[in-house]
Amino acid sequence: MGALELKGVTKSFGSTEVIKGVDLTVNDGEFCVFVGPSGCGKSTLLRMIAGLEDTSDGDILVDGKRMNDVAPAKRELAMVFQSYALYPHLTVRDNMGLALKQAGRPKTEIRAATDKAAGMLALDPLMERRPAELSGGQRQRVAIGRAIVRTPKLFLFDEPLSNLDAALRVATRIEIARLHRDLKATMIYVTHDQVEAMTLADRIVVLRAGKVEQVGSPMELYNDPANTFVAGFIGSPQMNFLDAASLGLAPGKVGIRPEHLTISRDQGEIPAEVSHVEKLGGETLVYARNPQHGLLTVRLFGEHDFAVSEKVHLTLQRERMFQFDPDGLRRR
Repeated sequence: MGALELKGVTKSFGSTEVIKGVDLTVNDGEFCVFVGPSGCGKSTLLRMIAGLEDTSDGDILVDGKRMNDVAPAKRELAMVFQSYALYPHLTVRDNMGLALKQAGRPKTEIRAATDKAAGMLALDPLMERRPAELSGGQRQRVAIGRAIVRTPKLFLFDEPLSNLDAALRVATRIEIARLHRDLKATMIYVTHDQVEAMTLADRIVVLRAGKVEQVGSPMELYNDPANTFVAGFIGSPQMNFLDAASLGLAPGKVGIRPEHLTISRDQGEIPAEVSHVEKLGGETLVYARNPQHGLLTVRLFGEHDFAVSEKVHLTLQRERMFQFDPDGLRRR
């Protein structure tokens, strides 16, 4: 079991409140991702769950047991850090088995646990190497393996892929998703990368300035955002926002995703001038500027030949647009 419940959790550093009354339930076996911009409090919240930061108010419960006053080592959690946090003088095997050794487990048990984790992570040929002899991706897999051997109730990941290059991030992300399926464990994952959140999560928790803006599955947040912050944060490229009144609607904001704009050289409702074109092979992104609405992004499937400074016309697929109040805090 590994269910987590946060009840009115707050955290203050001096007079500055950085976590502001978070209520959240993470179900047993769920992959939950905390996402938000830098400084939103997501890593602080994860460290509070781990016991590395005190809780100013509220309760943290694991399987119904209050954890606030339980030492980190006694919480039955395992944390994977951005920096890997491996001991440079120990081999891969010894790094992975250290927690079990410190707990006084028999050598045969430690060997079996590290061998099993190594097999899951394709680390078998590397077990006698030291961290300096490993690539960044291999080090991160060792850090994940160290968490696996502890068989924790919760796995906590703090931006584990941010030090890897693009190709390794994709490969390691796939490995983490596979591990979740195989282990059926509860995982809580912090990232500022909404692509990681969309591809890994059963549920996403969107945070801003220490508050939860919205919780839901990736597609729920993508297709039913509660406000302009969530709408703009979830989805890549970012959602376009336009002035509603100039489109003949009630004053406020209109949001529309780049794939729901069409572009034409002949006719359309919004005249614009092409500012930049990105040809990505499978898709083309056209950035076009309108004096009223600013820079708008159009996503097209396949290759298209639009030129910088070309005059074009954009049309909204109105059935796919979102309407928000003028302050952007509520959907209409």
